[in-house]
Amino acid sequence: MPPGWGPAELQAAYHLPSSSNGSGQIVAIVDAFDNPHVVDDLATYRATYDLGTASFRKFNQEGREGKYPQGDVSWGNEIDLDVEMVSASCPKCTIYLVEARTDASVNLYAAEVEAVKLGAHIVTNSWGGDSGFASGDAFETAGVAYVASAGDSGYGMQDPADYINVVSVGGTVLTQQGRTFSESVWLDTGAGCSKIAKPQWQHDPRCSMRTGNDVAAVARHVALYDTYGYRGWMTATGTSISAPLIGGVFALAGNASLQDGGKHLWNLTDERRKRYLHAIERGGISGCPKRLVGSYLCRAGTGEYGTYSGPSGWGTPNGIGAF
Repeated sequence: MPPGWGPAELQAAYHLPSSSNGSGQIVAIVDAFDNPHVVDDLATYRATYDLGTASFRKFNQEGREGKYPQGDVSWGNEIDLDVEMVSASCPKCTIYLVEARTDASVNLYAAEVEAVKLGAHIVTNSWGGDSGFASGDAFETAGVAYVASAGDSGYGMQDPADYINVVSVGGTVLTQQGRTFSESVWLDTGAGCSKIAKPQWQHDPRCSMRTGNDVAAVARHVALYDTYGYRGWMTATGTSISAPLIGGVFALAGNASLQDGGKHLWNLTDERRKRYLHAIERGGISGCPKRLVGSYLCRAGTGEYGTYSGPSGWGTPNGIGAF
């Protein structure tokens, strides 16, 4: 098998019903530029791990199947990672890839709107910009679960992960001993206070603005197949892993229409959190301001705000009951 965590390990670590759930759920991925190899790369990934043939469609920013934007190797790698991670957690899902014309916010946000028009129940995003930089209007359609990566630069939040209607996904490091998996905070995951107004459903004490993250998943040493500018199998790192994985988990749960950004996760009862989320108890992030070193905004397991920490949110999936 290729190096890095594959679908079987990820499904086992998070106790996902991937073999039975997800049919009929549409997960849209918004990225920029084109990866002309994505169909073949996804087919190889899924065949290697016996995931079956993908239900997959690719669209341009205007929602057409064709006339795709120019190719870009870096974004092409991102595209392969996104479609493969949704496949890893939810192989029965239908995957829509919507390719924005460029990586300018105006184009990415237009693609976000188009993804919903195409019928997506979940929209996942593995990119971001400066916190508070742009309007979140493109992420406000009721009944759609929006998911976004927290970023890979340590302390600090980014758009669109910090928008009130978006689930902000942090990153962890996954380890295994025998059949037992454990996790700690990934050092470079984004987290902390944003520049977006604090939603009414957040009550943590040290951040007067929107706090991230809401939830987390593995962000290191995951298997990836990419032949567009690369040589095939490699391992990937970053919250670009964790966001599409969580997008697939929302699809497995089939409750996208009931979601409202991170509100549902923050309002779970303690009993449901304990049952359906793995609370992360170890690790902190880089770049933390001195005044916050050792606080729950930068480090897991402090107990300062229950089981919550900025880097790992309320935890990682233990089944789909929290979603």
